[in-house]
Amino acid sequence: MGGPDSLDSVEPFLRNLFSDRDIIKLGPSFLQKPIASLIIRKRLESVIEAYSLIGGKSPLLDITNAQAKALENLLNSKFEIRNSKFRVYVGMRYWRPFIEEAVDHAMRDGISRILALSLYPHYSIATTGSSVKKFEEAIKKYHVDYFSAISWFNHPLYIDALVENIQKGIKTFDKKPVVLFSAHSLPKKFVDKGDPYVNEIKGTIDAILRKVDIEWHLSYQSKTGPVKWLEPTTEEVLHELAKKGVKDLLAVPISFVSDHIETLYEIDMLYKDMARGLGMNLKRMESLNTSPKFIEALSDIVIKNAKDLGWI
Repeated sequence: MGGPDSLDSVEPFLRNLFSDRDIIKLGPSFLQKPIASLIIRKRLESVIEAYSLIGGKSPLLDITNAQAKALENLLNSKFEIRNSKFRVYVGMRYWRPFIEEAVDHAMRDGISRILALSLYPHYSIATTGSSVKKFEEAIKKYHVDYFSAISWFNHPLYIDALVENIQKGIKTFDKKPVVLFSAHSLPKKFVDKGDPYVNEIKGTIDAILRKVDIEWHLSYQSKTGPVKWLEPTTEEVLHELAKKGVKDLLAVPISFVSDHIETLYEIDMLYKDMARGLGMNLKRMESLNTSPKFIEALSDIVIKNAKDLGWI
């Protein structure tokens, strides 16, 4: 999705986000922007405050640039295509560098084949779908080969990277904690219409459970806007677990591959404080970020797709 690179860019970032009907439909199309403006006005001050608490901007671009560099280096250490190298570009959906800017950059560099790699492990029309749609709008004006890798929720190396970090997190407790998989929420009507997001989230969890023995629960966080979202919410599950006497809880942000406001503010501050007030010790699994095993997973996805396409 991208994230604001300063407090001044929080408002235009939110405006871009809430104007996208692929992620959330705010009434009929002609009311999308007016309703978005009302929501932004109501939330702006609290969102700016949240970003100020995590350094005055989203860390997402810095982390994604580091992931891109690590991926580029790994790919080029494995393959060389007709004496040319892999180049990895970063394109964001709602803030700079935008997807269309990344495509234009690649074209200026003389790139003739582009594999768009979604950093959403789990496909949803509201996230991956919107981003791929924007990518295809940008790339179709150029005469180049392109392909989009849109879902890799059960890729073995991705699962290994998650299991590795879950096991690290478990070791930070004196007693084995309960694991709470907290996924980014989604308007429920998308799932009702067949969106695979929830099934893919559960597919990731099933793959994890084949490798590690844990007591676990699933919840959804970060809902916004006046529509019905997925349930149960992370807040609801925290209260339920406290009533059941759970004392130690490892939060696993299952749909996120990088630190950003949902991990650094929502989980590390809001949910941790809420858990403490309920008598629980909540810690968060370290995000994948530039974990070597995660970068290896991305490399494998790129290489397999490129081979299937006959590019390498």
